[in-house]
Amino acid sequence: MQRRTFSALTLGALSSMPFAPAVAQTGFKEGTDYFKLSQAVPTESAKGRIEVLEFFWYNCPHCNAFEPRFAEWVHKVSKDIEVKRVPVRFRDDFEPQQRMFYTLEAMGKLEALHVKLFTSIHGEKQKLDSFDALSAWAVKNGLDKAKFAEVFNSFGVATKARRATQL
Repeated sequence: MQRRTFSALTLGALSSMPFAPAVAQTGFKEGTDYFKLSQAVPTESAKGRIEVLEFFWYNCPHCNAFEPRFAEWVHKVSKDIEVKRVPVRFRDDFEPQQRMFYTLEAMGKLEALHVKLFTSIHGEKQKLDSFDALSAWAVKNGLDKAKFAEVFNSFGVATKARRATQL
């Protein structure tokens, strides 16, 4: 758990942004607990803002265990810190849950359903790794079936188009 807290906190420090006060509060020491990159990593955040990225997968037990601590930290961060969650896709079978994240975000339901999805997978042992299973879960949690399908499937079109241009 300490390693994941370290990872979340040091992303800003490693990008050479003004993250020193937050790092100082943790007691981490440069050269021991983290290292400073010689060149800043580009971010999407505005100048003067600190970007923290959290990479996760809904089926990952470690991500599930980390989520409550990370969410608590996110609610306490200062206004100059911008937190972005990024669902990973290491294999093709990760894609439905990756699309689910972006679907919930696009529908304005991420805040309400992000943790519920982790709980359904890990606490209730639901197998939510396909469009059909995720669609049924979404409807059960108050989303319109047709709208959910439209948004969910819209990401596949972009993905296929992007792959076609890369060939």
